[in-house]
Amino acid sequence: MFGGGKAGKTLAMDQARAGKRVAMVERGLIGGSCINVACIPSKALIRSAQMHALVRRAADYGTPVEAGLDMPAVAGRTAGVVAEMVAFNRKGFEASGLELVLGWGRFVAPRVIEVQSGDGPRRLTAPAIYLNLGTVAAVPPVPGLADAEPLTHVEALRVEELPRHLLILGGGYIGLELGQAYRLLGAEVTIIEQAPRVAAREDDDVSDALLKVLEGDGVAFATGVAVSQVAGRSGNAVTVTLADGRSIGGSHILVAAGRKPMTRDIGLEIAGVALDERGFVRTDPSLRTTAEGIWALGEVAGTPMFTHASLDDYRIIKSGLAGGGYVSTARIIPYCVFIEPELARIGLNEKEARARRLSCRVFRMPMDAVPRARTSGERKGMMKALVDDTDRIVGFTMFGAHAGEVMTAVQMAMLGGLPYQAVRDAIIAHPTLAEGLGLLFGTAPGNT
Repeated sequence: MFGGGKAGKTLAMDQARAGKRVAMVERGLIGGSCINVACIPSKALIRSAQMHALVRRAADYGTPVEAGLDMPAVAGRTAGVVAEMVAFNRKGFEASGLELVLGWGRFVAPRVIEVQSGDGPRRLTAPAIYLNLGTVAAVPPVPGLADAEPLTHVEALRVEELPRHLLILGGGYIGLELGQAYRLLGAEVTIIEQAPRVAAREDDDVSDALLKVLEGDGVAFATGVAVSQVAGRSGNAVTVTLADGRSIGGSHILVAAGRKPMTRDIGLEIAGVALDERGFVRTDPSLRTTAEGIWALGEVAGTPMFTHASLDDYRIIKSGLAGGGYVSTARIIPYCVFIEPELARIGLNEKEARARRLSCRVFRMPMDAVPRARTSGERKGMMKALVDDTDRIVGFTMFGAHAGEVMTAVQMAMLGGLPYQAVRDAIIAHPTLAEGLGLLFGTAPGNT
């Protein structure tokens, strides 16, 4: 196993427990990027920010209190959550019987990996090699940006002093999550997005709802404009010059402008592993690469950049090892953006349905119509669902409190091929947020 992300470590432990001799080469992120520098620490930071914001508005619930901020304690809590997860993963590795080889690796011959570690170089080979190398934050070639030593999501999760004014390049999901978190903690935040809208892959009404909520939190936006130059040093003073001539000054700058695969300078060409035009590993639906005996899993193989999608790649490999036929095509992969309130989606949205020339009815409803949203004071957002001509649900989007949990109920209905009426007429406990699904599918649909 070359790389120890979610798919790789799960497969490695599985095969080791089955009695096979397994070595997992990892540069140093024990457990993968998710628990070290991505999902787990970011959600820990976000939770701290949400708690800080809730305390600040506790008077709305009849409990006025003073709210202070201990940023080193916030960073310490995040680090503590990560440390616990790393220890848990290391214990799992040891129990499984796999050999963890820590160090930088590269191919030096087909199916031969040389690892540079503290003990010196070591060469490993096997009849089957699995690449689970992951991705890293991309830093665009904007003049002055690299010299400004910008934060990426990695460094942003370890800041012990609250930025005075954080400038974020990128209005995608990482930029929105971290931008709102730092704003809730008390920093000024400006998000700069070259596209006309933030969260550009979502429908316009969802993007507009996101923008309205984040602007209500005090996040500033500059959309539809490129960055032409950056000057200064992040952590001190930095100035971003936009293509329209405007300049925006801040204390820190964070790059959240996409990710690039970890495929450079590791000898993949020696192994015979071909890459696509973006540098990701080319695979077939069974995740085989162009090299005999080598497979690729997770983000490096172009799998959607979610831990749960990477885990499903493990299932594909496991199926293949058992002689099954599970492949990557036709998967429906949900995702959730952990802003406040959450954004969750499964299946198609209106833009995608129109692009496919699919006739759908659209059900939509504001979260304010759900009784539980009113009692909890979490009334922001909306639900919407797409239903095809056979009454099957083909897409669901929710922007509201605990959207990820509610989405899963719809996902189960979609997997079961249930008509939307089954969800509409289900007896759902009152008052819950999921009860809103019955209300949603009871509304008069429109068409798209």
